Amino acid sequence: MTKDEYNKCVQHFSDGLFRFVLSNIRNREMAEDIVQDSFTKVWEKRDAIPKEKAKSYLFTTAYHTLVDQTRRKDYSNTCSDDACIVATTATPYPDVQEVLHKALATLPEVQASVILLRDYEGYSYEEIGTITGLTESQVKVYIFRGRTALKNYLKSMDNLIDIES
Repeated sequence: MTKDEYNKCVQHFSDGLFRFVLSNIRNREMAEDIVQDSFTKVWEKRDAIPKEKAKSYLFTTAYHTLVDQTRRKDYSNTCSDDACIVATTATPYPDVQEVLHKALATLPEVQASVILLRDYEGYSYEEIGTITGLTESQVKVYIFRGRTALKNYLKSMDNLIDIES
């Protein structure tokens, strides 16, 4: 990968990578550190990474770093900055965003990650499997279970009323 290709990689993938990490960890500073660390690793291995694989390598590196960080300490509920919620979705309704973030927070880490990779970032099942180290079948199962849990959570009026109070 050349310097110009690396710069294009940063330009094209930094926002999506940041949204993915921030959606999972909900700590702006930690998300920025993970994204920066991921790009640093790409730069250090630029000779070994073909430009076509840069996006997958970035998300894989960020995912593994994210898992390591959350295992050390639970950062999932530390977002006190409203910008965390705004930065993760394009929905103009803040109440809907808050409900969706609370719903995602109820999911196990792996389910939330695969749903974010699939629905927010648009990865294929195969690409998600490569990033997370899961088989394509496991990815499909986790996405199905996660979506089912989200649907059940969002159906409950108690969860929507709890947000308003």
